Amino acid sequence: MKETEINIQVAPEEDQLTIEEAFLQLEQLVARLEGGEASLEQSFVLYQQGMKLAQMCGQKIDRIEKQLIMVGESEETNGF
Repeated sequence: MKETEINIQVAPEEDQLTIEEAFLQLEQLVARLEGGEASLEQSFVLYQQGMKLAQMCGQKIDRIEKQLIMVGESEETNGF
């Protein structure tokens, strides 16, 4: 099997990626892992990057949910 380079980069700060960009990168990582062309070492690096992206996505979703709850509560108290 031919060695291939890992071209997918994970931003060091979560706020540098939109949730859409993070999900796109996660999809690319999964495709690379499912493709079976990466070595064991490369697969491990891809897995680690994927876990970071998944955690980042979860944090962003949690933050958005909290904001939506706050907006909903604000609307209730303002009579909307």
